[in-house]
Amino acid sequence: MDVYEIDPTRDERWEELVQNHSQASVFHTRAWLDALARTYRYTPVAFTTSPPGCPLTNGIPFCAINGFFGRRRLVSLPFSDHCQPLVESEEQSKRLLSHLQQKREAEGWDYVELRPKTGELAGGGEFQSNQGFVFHELDLRHNLDAILQNTHKDCIQRKLRRAERENLVCEEGTTDSLLRKFYQLLLITRRRHGLPTQPVEWFRNLIACLGERLTIRVAYKNGCPIASILTLRHKQVMVFKYGCADHNLYKLGGMQFLLWRAIENAKNKWLSQFDLGRCDSGDTGLIAFKDRWGATRTELVYLRCGRRSSRRLAQTQQLGISKYICSHTPDSVLTAAGRVFYRHLG
Repeated sequence: MDVYEIDPTRDERWEELVQNHSQASVFHTRAWLDALARTYRYTPVAFTTSPPGCPLTNGIPFCAINGFFGRRRLVSLPFSDHCQPLVESEEQSKRLLSHLQQKREAEGWDYVELRPKTGELAGGGEFQSNQGFVFHELDLRHNLDAILQNTHKDCIQRKLRRAERENLVCEEGTTDSLLRKFYQLLLITRRRHGLPTQPVEWFRNLIACLGERLTIRVAYKNGCPIASILTLRHKQVMVFKYGCADHNLYKLGGMQFLLWRAIENAKNKWLSQFDLGRCDSGDTGLIAFKDRWGATRTELVYLRCGRRSSRRLAQTQQLGISKYICSHTPDSVLTAAGRVFYRHLG
């Protein structure tokens, strides 16, 4: 069984595979890959056992990343919460993973990383568990009243009533004005977390590539933006990808208000799942917030062939330094740092 390399942003068969495969997500789409390539100059590539000229029945997409200090790696996929390998059989999985192991050795890649959503991959070989995250997904097949009743009475339901009393207003779309308001709130949030901010070009490219499948929602109190979320949609799933807020006004319930509006919108479109995304296993506050929506919690386990990370101690030490730097850095410097660093991170 031979393995072939294709460009998923150019091969017409890729979109058909993504549309037809039951485990494909928005992160597999040509639009997401195009946005990655435009923003970070990554080179997308997919590996498949389907010969040229034949229908594409399987594939694993990657981006090649040139990291710091000359380290090179293949990641499936950068800035994506999960990216399940699209295979039909154990035989296909074994052949593709074996090929990836050989390619890493032949081309001197630092490592190859997979970010599956579910289950262990057959024929993993040298691919070993590397990082674990907590993942939440909300079942939308129940009616809205049942979904609401299953949320936390104090942290969600009471906040929604507070938002109603405060007469919060929601505006949604993809206009430049909404993007500016979202991005300003994102700067505030990332600074508070001690992290550089993604380049604004990333969000512009997402809007250009995904079109109507992307929505920005902004909550206002007396005309002032207080919270914002960005969601993506693919087939029957809505994905909560980014959220940000003015922490000083968080008690008004803006984030709960926006997420509930997104859930209502998903129900109106007859979607079946609301993907709340991943959390670092140590982020107990965010995990608890997502738990309170009545979402199902599972574990995401990323797999790596090659150098494995020893991240906990280094991250703990770096976080304090990062928070100090970010809290004393002007917005212009913070955004410039994001443009430089993010393309090396993935």
